[in-house]
Amino acid sequence: MILAGGGGVGIWLVASGTLGAGAQEAEQPQIATEPVVRGDLEGDTTASGTLRYNGSRGVQAGTSGTVTALPSSGATVSPEDRLYAIDDSPVFLLRGAMPAWRDFASGMADGPDVKQLERALSELGMFTGEPDEQFRWATVEAIMDWQESQGHTRTGKLPFGSIVFARGDLRVGTVTASIGDQVGAGTELFLTSFTTQIVDVNLNLSDQQLAVLDAAVVVRLPGGGETTGKIVSVGTPTETEGATGQKQTVIPLVIALDDPDSASAFQEAAVTVDIPSERREDVLSVPVSALLAITPDQFGVEVVDADGTTRQVPVETGLFAGGRVEISGPDVAEGMRVVVPTR
Repeated sequence: MILAGGGGVGIWLVASGTLGAGAQEAEQPQIATEPVVRGDLEGDTTASGTLRYNGSRGVQAGTSGTVTALPSSGATVSPEDRLYAIDDSPVFLLRGAMPAWRDFASGMADGPDVKQLERALSELGMFTGEPDEQFRWATVEAIMDWQESQGHTRTGKLPFGSIVFARGDLRVGTVTASIGDQVGAGTELFLTSFTTQIVDVNLNLSDQQLAVLDAAVVVRLPGGGETTGKIVSVGTPTETEGATGQKQTVIPLVIALDDPDSASAFQEAAVTVDIPSERREDVLSVPVSALLAITPDQFGVEVVDADGTTRQVPVETGLFAGGRVEISGPDVAEGMRVVVPTR
């Protein structure tokens, strides 16, 4: 009897008979084995999802005129960068959550948009005071210093349509306008999104117990790749139309990726998401392929003993997960080797 292999799949070669005059009985077929392993076993529920960039929005022309500059699709625009230009007047991106809706100039009414502008200029090193909601001389000076740094006339005011606020870097999507287009105020020029990707999942209502904030998930990408993430948003039950046209109630989930660059090769893609559904701790398990139907009502495994002989041992099955199955029974123990189909 010869045992070849280490802790993984073992190959048992079983020989019998005696050597005769130059003859030896043929060797028995090779048997592949796997060990009975003790550990934690976790099951998953698979759901369909859509990978996309977060925060999609259209950028509209703030004023009418001729489009003289546009970003390229796929480009990243950061605060203080030029976003586009109308009649050769650049429109810049600044950091802020509230959209610009009026001129910034001396005499304007107080408001949170003024404080937001001062914070954005402070981030650029132009505003040195404590940001507040009042448009003061310090605000005018900060605007003029910034205008000068951009090579523009120091006017101390920002007309409506000359700046766009966003929470951070923007990724440019589809560009719908072209250089030279005559556009009116409010015309959509291009689409943008944040630079981070998320996965949207509509979870079946029957699986709502799996919709747990911060639960770790596995996202399976096109082409066989995978990455990890966690559930960051759980919506309220929503009625949608299923693939067959029938109405169904789902729980909308949003998943953030642990590694922001792990899916950067895809702009948008259909993915599958494995959500933890059940867990067994400190149990025995074997590959599912090791299971035998000993009787119509009884599963078992074929154990290889130390002398190379095999015997069928009845087992009770538990959780099936990741190609393995939980087993239990008085005649199975950790470290035993069980027969599996040869590869």
